[in-house]
Amino acid sequence: MPGPLSHIRVLDLSRVLAGPWAGQNLADMGAEVIKVERPGKGDDSRAFGPPWLKDANGKPTSESSYYLAANRGKKSITANLSHPEAQAMLRELAKSCDVVIENYKVGDLARYGLGYADLKAVNPKIIYCSVTGFGQSGPWAERPGYDFMAQGLSGLMSVTGEPDGAPGAGPMRVGIPIIDILTGMYASVAVCAALAHRAETGLGQHLDLALLDTSMAFLSIQGMTYLTTGEAPGRIGNTHPSIVPYQVFPTQDGSVILACGNDNLFSKFCEAAGCKHLVSDERFAKNAGRVQNRGVLVPLLNEVFAQKTTKQWVAILEQAGVPNGPINSIAEAFEEEQVKARGTKFDLPHPSGGSVPMISSPMKFLGTPLLLNTAPPLLGQHTDAVLAQILGHDADAIKRLREAGAI
Repeated sequence: MPGPLSHIRVLDLSRVLAGPWAGQNLADMGAEVIKVERPGKGDDSRAFGPPWLKDANGKPTSESSYYLAANRGKKSITANLSHPEAQAMLRELAKSCDVVIENYKVGDLARYGLGYADLKAVNPKIIYCSVTGFGQSGPWAERPGYDFMAQGLSGLMSVTGEPDGAPGAGPMRVGIPIIDILTGMYASVAVCAALAHRAETGLGQHLDLALLDTSMAFLSIQGMTYLTTGEAPGRIGNTHPSIVPYQVFPTQDGSVILACGNDNLFSKFCEAAGCKHLVSDERFAKNAGRVQNRGVLVPLLNEVFAQKTTKQWVAILEQAGVPNGPINSIAEAFEEEQVKARGTKFDLPHPSGGSVPMISSPMKFLGTPLLLNTAPPLLGQHTDAVLAQILGHDADAIKRLREAGAI
């Protein structure tokens, strides 16, 4: 069956990660996503290497892992946005599109006749999704913004990392560009909501997504802790501010995560771990007491966990029904039986030769399965086909645009 968005066409003018991630989500759901790239250079992320994809002979191609992570399922065309004929071509394409995604600085695309007002004039139903660092309004609207900056500005880094006084203490960014990716996810949700609204009203609209807004929203529980108490939470490493034990414990040969989310699980853990006496201690019987007496309980549990290996603890706790898990490397994570059973890693034929390994979307549609069947495109791979099939250009017209430097 076709994907749930197989009736939707998207013009993706975005680069690097947040915007392309949204476009990839829509492509996974079946939308036709036409990625617009600079002639000769393409998306900035194409140059973010090494590492590079290897061809069938094991030789590096020009396709970066970074680019491959966010552009599955799209068609790539080239267009020189500073060229009047390319601008006219994109406005013509927008007439047949449902969604536009862009992440240029505020006002930049309007200079090329490609802003929201310009495209709304040719397609009143267009849904125009802008992704910027700081949004379309406010004193910082025209500033460029990046994931790292948003993590720092929002306070996210102030609650990430080991606490003062601990080894390796200090603010720490998340190990992936989480704000770029989350902004792309929020953009995907916003686009789908706007499409649902348009289906009822016939109206398009301008969507305003910002990295800093996303990072502030991502504070979630920690943000609410500050708003309700007036006290800013700090870094607590791998522990939980309001649940104990809910952290990493060192074992004989590594570490294990223990997650006792309620008193019953703590009791089960103590039974399985041979420390049932801790449950009868009034300091530890209830979660509130365990939080209050964290400094006493954790050293006692460290002694317990030091008696066995990680593998032994995982088996014991799994048998007892206590949530737990090892701290895997990424290589080890891909080898987990559950990860394999869910089809997380799969391969697609790649136009450069050989195949490209991909990480599947976590969205599972049982009625309208996702379309995960097209590798990230080569630069400009679909320019001729899109211009011919959608705009009706013949070979001579396409050749003239290319010779003029428009595509």
